[in-house]
Amino acid sequence: MVFLLYTIAIMNSSKTSKNTKDNKYYITTPIYFPSGKWHLGHSYTTVCCDSLARFNRLEGKEVFYLTGTDEHGQKIEENAKKAGKSPKEFVDELVASIKELWKLFNIQYDGFIRTTDFHHEKTVQGIFNKLLKQGDIYKGSYSGFYCTPCESFWTNTQTKGGKCPDCGREVAVSQEECYFFRLSKYKDRLLKLLTEDNFLEPKSRVNEMVNNFLKSESGLEDLAVSRTSFSWGVPVNGDENHIIYVWIDALSNYITALGYNSDKSFEEQSEHFKKFWPADLHLMAKEIVRFHALIWPALLMALDLPLPKKIYGHGWLLFDGDKMSKSKGNVVDPFILCDRYGVDAMRYCLLREISFGQDCDYSTENFLMRINTDLCNDLGNLTKRTMAMSRQYFEGIVIKPKPGEGTEFDVELIEKINDLYSAVKGKLEKLEISKALESIFEVISSSNKYIDNTTPWILNKEGTPEAKIRLNAVIYNLLEVIRVCSNMLLPFMPDTPQIIYNQLGLKLPKDFKSTKHGLIKQYTTVEGEALFLRLDIKKELEELEKINL
Repeated sequence: MVFLLYTIAIMNSSKTSKNTKDNKYYITTPIYFPSGKWHLGHSYTTVCCDSLARFNRLEGKEVFYLTGTDEHGQKIEENAKKAGKSPKEFVDELVASIKELWKLFNIQYDGFIRTTDFHHEKTVQGIFNKLLKQGDIYKGSYSGFYCTPCESFWTNTQTKGGKCPDCGREVAVSQEECYFFRLSKYKDRLLKLLTEDNFLEPKSRVNEMVNNFLKSESGLEDLAVSRTSFSWGVPVNGDENHIIYVWIDALSNYITALGYNSDKSFEEQSEHFKKFWPADLHLMAKEIVRFHALIWPALLMALDLPLPKKIYGHGWLLFDGDKMSKSKGNVVDPFILCDRYGVDAMRYCLLREISFGQDCDYSTENFLMRINTDLCNDLGNLTKRTMAMSRQYFEGIVIKPKPGEGTEFDVELIEKINDLYSAVKGKLEKLEISKALESIFEVISSSNKYIDNTTPWILNKEGTPEAKIRLNAVIYNLLEVIRVCSNMLLPFMPDTPQIIYNQLGLKLPKDFKSTKHGLIKQYTTVEGEALFLRLDIKKELEELEKINL
């Protein structure tokens, strides 16, 4: 019954559309491991995906944006025991918390998958059995090293002085009976995939996968895909002492969330599945690229399913030069930051401050400076000045100027307005989110210079009919900048454009069709609230220090 209800929900989530498969967009975050406090690093990946999903929706595409939680494993079992709770009770509380965080961050996901969902567990068992029957999984025994916090197996050569190469903690010797996936069988196909296509980005990640794994001295070894040393997981059908390990359990979420049926070929899958699979983008932090760039495509090859179009491993959000991590206790609380500075401001700072694909050393001071310079001084000041001038000089009514009334300053600004959509779209197609925002704020910055060059206050003092016509054109051009830039900010800052459009006296657009200059015949502006308040950075840092951010 639960599976039936889930299937119905999946079908209902697919809106009736005449669009072809080319007009769909399927994007995923990794599924997050609920072992402790959620931090700004989780928020970064999810806000990036949300912005890309929103952009594609505004492009008119049918979007499926998936996120969720990876809830099985030894670490969950141990943490739940320490907390005096069952594993399910333990993860339920953390899942509720992350859903609250995504609600706070204005995340519009279309699906939220939990690996404890009934339909997921049953499908994972079906996938395991299918691979076992066709010989891609076999039983053996494992001997090596295991890191519980990272839930990762390592060979002797991979460990660094008996420590995990990822988190630096002590690893334990592990030896147990387990099932193996024939990962080595797919080495040549994986090498071809990574070196001949743009399947994985950035290129630095490709070099890591090829040199450290595919062409390493030990080569690509078969993968342990079951455990017997703990019980919190999906049991192997017919061999319940074994728990299906994270590689198959967690990675399969990207297809189980679409309603994948392991008993059917791709052509026999549901229309919903065939519409959205393969994924257009799997986005994640770089430490789990290995699983997504090697194990996941190999599993899909074994299942005879199409491969994702793109896997991207972005950099880390660092704290004092170290990766921000729950297990290391160096996390920054996004609830506090959003409550204090606003959701749109925090979304903007995350997306703008971090160069996509690179590590970024987190600095609260840099975030606050970004709010003051970009949001308050540039966007906020331009909006406030222009709205005030429109009311002071024209009682809020500004009319589209006649052709031929512009100057060289106007021509230059209008070209920037008309080129903005293409510039942002081009940057996002290359996943350069920070640069896309930079393009928008370059136009905003140019507009503040445009005010200095056109001197509307002097035109107003002149008081001649010619000066009045020129003044109207100047204010109109500035309102057009504000309108188009606000439209282009919709994917990144969902709330602020609505406030701006209210002041412009316009309805918020639902697409990018009106991102050209001269489409508004008349503005009737109204007085509104300040978009962003200037921060006393020294005082804010002192206040945040008091609450131990």
